[in-house]
Amino acid sequence: MREHLRDVPLAGEWHVVAIGKAAGAMALGALDMLGPRLRDGCVIVPVGHAPPELLAAGRELRVIYGSHPVPDASSLVAGDEVVRYVRALPPGAPLLFLISGGASSLVEWPVPGIELEDLQRLNRWALGSGAPIATVNAARRRLSQLKGGGLAALAGRRAARALMISDVPGDDPRTIGSGLLHAPGNFGSASLAALPPEIAELVARADAGRPPVGRVPRVPVKMVASLRMACLAAAAAAQNYGLRARIGRSRFAGDAGMLGEKFAASLGRLPRQTVMIHGGESTVSLPPQPGRGGRNQHLALAAAMTLEARQRTDCWLLAAGTDGIDGITNDAGALVDARTCARGRDAGCDPRASLAWADSGTFLEASGDLLHTGPTLTNVGDIILGLRWRGDR
Repeated sequence: MREHLRDVPLAGEWHVVAIGKAAGAMALGALDMLGPRLRDGCVIVPVGHAPPELLAAGRELRVIYGSHPVPDASSLVAGDEVVRYVRALPPGAPLLFLISGGASSLVEWPVPGIELEDLQRLNRWALGSGAPIATVNAARRRLSQLKGGGLAALAGRRAARALMISDVPGDDPRTIGSGLLHAPGNFGSASLAALPPEIAELVARADAGRPPVGRVPRVPVKMVASLRMACLAAAAAAQNYGLRARIGRSRFAGDAGMLGEKFAASLGRLPRQTVMIHGGESTVSLPPQPGRGGRNQHLALAAAMTLEARQRTDCWLLAAGTDGIDGITNDAGALVDARTCARGRDAGCDPRASLAWADSGTFLEASGDLLHTGPTLTNVGDIILGLRWRGDR
């Protein structure tokens, strides 16, 4: 944020609406650069994601906590506060929107006839279905008066700018936060045909109760951070340690277990002292009663099983969320090697059963391989780092 606003300064005074897992750090960067020209605003973040400097800053910046990854009553309160704040601004007050991933569950203003339980059902389905993000967001937009450009419509004719941190494929602003500032048009509509009946019923009920949607004004958007930037930073850090770095050509997606096997197998083909870097987002289809874990932990455990089977004692793999959160756990992911499975078995756990029951977190805690960073105050997606070293170590 500081670098962007240093290179592309904003003139005049601004009022800010910041929403997402990185919104606290984004608001702090804006405050550092705008100073007293940032008049006031509201910042919506998960608990623990507000920098202490922001909380101490004053300047009429109100921090409001929503829920992630499943909305709760606080998300509805946050939505009401955003609506109230924007509506109360003078007609000529310029708005600076700061949006990052996580906004979809943190702030909500449902259409008439949709209750909190409906929103929670949709989000729980999204977490465990393995459905692509386009399908998930197409459904989320239909249940919300803020998503799909609703927040931009609320701003009306006020001058507005948006700065975003991307955690989505193609850095598409229509997808970040389910498109708070962008009318969807037909974007993602075809995906609704793939919805299960209980979610399709929610969408149909929301459509029946939706008030007329006004024109969504165009809000200029700039991306200030992305997964590509994180991968380049990881490569630079590896090179500083005297290692070679190879960045994957495309963003990864798909089943976490299959990706873990694939990445682990490819590690053995790397030259020694080389770091493999991939960015993306995997999916996990959960069993009826899943255990503890997240998609990165699932991917890491599958990779550990492959490293063991191939006896790759010269390889390590880290899978983590750049936000420091994996699934509904407080762990970022895991760092595994060819001995991970043996350590877990020694603690009384079965890696295959843990993977089958989506209980990778329990196994990786027993093996001592969980990665805990706490909230990182950013969010650009998931990152995979694989290292092939000189030999056993």
